[in-house]
Amino acid sequence: MAVAARDVDSMIELLADRAVPQEQSRFKVLARRFARHRLAVICLGMLLIIFLVSLFAKEIAPYGPTEIDVGNTFASPFSRTEDGAKAHLLGTDHLGRDYFSRLLYAARISLTVAFSVVAGSITIGAIVGAVSGFYGGVLDDALMRVVEFLLTIPTLPILLILSSILIQTPEAIPVPQALINLAGKVMYISPRESQQVIMIIIVLMSFSWLSAARLMRGMVLSIKHMDYVEASRALGVSNSSIILRHMIPNSMAPMIVAASLGLADIIITEAALSFIGFGIQDPTPTWGNMLSFTQSHMFNHPWLPLVPGTPIFICALAFNFVGDGLRDALDPRLKL
Repeated sequence: MAVAARDVDSMIELLADRAVPQEQSRFKVLARRFARHRLAVICLGMLLIIFLVSLFAKEIAPYGPTEIDVGNTFASPFSRTEDGAKAHLLGTDHLGRDYFSRLLYAARISLTVAFSVVAGSITIGAIVGAVSGFYGGVLDDALMRVVEFLLTIPTLPILLILSSILIQTPEAIPVPQALINLAGKVMYISPRESQQVIMIIIVLMSFSWLSAARLMRGMVLSIKHMDYVEASRALGVSNSSIILRHMIPNSMAPMIVAASLGLADIIITEAALSFIGFGIQDPTPTWGNMLSFTQSHMFNHPWLPLVPGTPIFICALAFNFVGDGLRDALDPRLKL
């Protein structure tokens, strides 16, 4: 009888464990939702590979970004130097610089620009939108009218004007020397070149925060009258603490999706500015200015534009699919 009682007790415990589902962390739930989007997972893997390659560009690249193989211009892919010591995996450009090496260094610079612009834009937009939606009234009207006015301005002509001014006179905006040196070390470029890159980041950031501000304002308007906000006010928590600790963190799900989609836009915009000569200038390698130098030679060497054009296409497409997957994963209306 004692053995039978133990068997009954163990069966009851087993049924109880099965009846009560184990609680899962929010991260595991989001990861499982994201994994359902197969294209997003594949694109995330591709982006991780590109990121790792750019992170170790100095170790992987067989040549420096400005190193010239004299007399070996427009070399075809997989060709070798005259002494046969090294190979040009993707050929050389019009000056004899190794295309593969410049592509790796360009990835580091282009991705740094994209992530810096999106991070700065989301930060500025989140603060402006949260303040506007939380306080409302005259402040909300004033801030949103400014945002709406700026959104009506054609972006590309203004970006061309700003980039032209700031590239020619970078001292117009004082940048701390420590930041210039840090950017140079991150992107493996000289301080003069890093100052130019910072100017382009500022130009691209000048209009990128507007959509983020409107999105954050809408989220704050939908949650600012919830019980936990009213409880914080009743406890005497300051408005700035409520905005920073409650409003912004609880509104970040759509902002994360917007940031992932914005990365693709920034990469394409930076490439467009560099392509027409108003972005980061040679010899600093970016995918945009590498593509720009191919337009005069693409008929004689049709493979040239494919080298910088392919990673631009892959990154833009991958960021869009990852953003689509994040949108599905962060949607609270979906089943667990």
